[in-house]
Amino acid sequence: MTDFYTLTSAAQVGHLRELAQAALTRWDFGSCELTLIKFRENAVFAVATGDGRRYALRVHRAGYHSDAELRSELQWMCALQAGGFHVPEIVPDRSGNLFVTIRHAGVPEARHVDLFKWISGTQLGSVAGEISADTATLARAFHTVGTLAARLHNQAAAWPLPPGFTRHAWDEEGLVGEQPIWGRFWELAALSPTERALVVRARDQLRRDLGALDRSPDVYSLIHADFAPENLLVDGDKVRLLDFDDAGFGWHLFEIATSLYFHIGQPYYATIRAATIAGYRAERRLPDAQLVLLPMFLAARGFTYLGWVHTRQETETARELTPMLVELACNVARVYLRET
Repeated sequence: MTDFYTLTSAAQVGHLRELAQAALTRWDFGSCELTLIKFRENAVFAVATGDGRRYALRVHRAGYHSDAELRSELQWMCALQAGGFHVPEIVPDRSGNLFVTIRHAGVPEARHVDLFKWISGTQLGSVAGEISADTATLARAFHTVGTLAARLHNQAAAWPLPPGFTRHAWDEEGLVGEQPIWGRFWELAALSPTERALVVRARDQLRRDLGALDRSPDVYSLIHADFAPENLLVDGDKVRLLDFDDAGFGWHLFEIATSLYFHIGQPYYATIRAATIAGYRAERRLPDAQLVLLPMFLAARGFTYLGWVHTRQETETARELTPMLVELACNVARVYLRET
């Protein structure tokens, strides 16, 4: 078999579509039409059934999560759904499984596949920082984002974890340790010598600062960990939260940093920062003594994106995003180190 990972993205998607079609037999939908929504780590397809129903099907990347980790993700989503959160509703297969594991001749590894009811809305923005809305609309949207994050943390801090629950941790090891979750960002080939030296200085400081932080439920719990604009669907006055693939344990400020990161430097940044914090404080305590640490978490967040492109340098997406991500990460690192 031709190496799947040497194929073009279009050819990979073709094989993953066939795997998705095979997986759908576990839901007894009959004939379905699949349309690609996104192919990055996971392949996400819109599913249209013959009787007019719509779903979103996710074919997971290989090796990112174990069965227990994926089951834990879906358990948390079910708990959030039961608690009134607007998150995708999981559709179990005909046997009641939250996900299935499927092999297909065109894909070298078995893949996890799960299915969700379709939800409506418009993406708040993209990882490239593109966002189209007037200032007042943005302020309302990000106030809702802050409120949503706080409510999520309230639930997570109080929720008794089910037996066997396991997820990765966005702690100092997961963020800036020897094997960070998203890759050894300081080794990114695109960094100039000056940029690499800056990244290494900031990484060393982050290891010390993060290692000294409190991990009580007041500041640390399960977090979504990907409050990026493309994972927030605006539907009227609702903001729906998608894609819990990166959810794990972490500091609440890392969540806030993620929601703001790709807007740094934009004319509206001060507005959405204030709105996000105000929304958060409407639902959960966030003292100034904690908020002053936000530059640290912005730096840590920036380094995760450098790790992401470092481990995906063969992809067109990584090549396109790398210059922007390097510039932004170096800027926030200088702010964190007070070298501006």
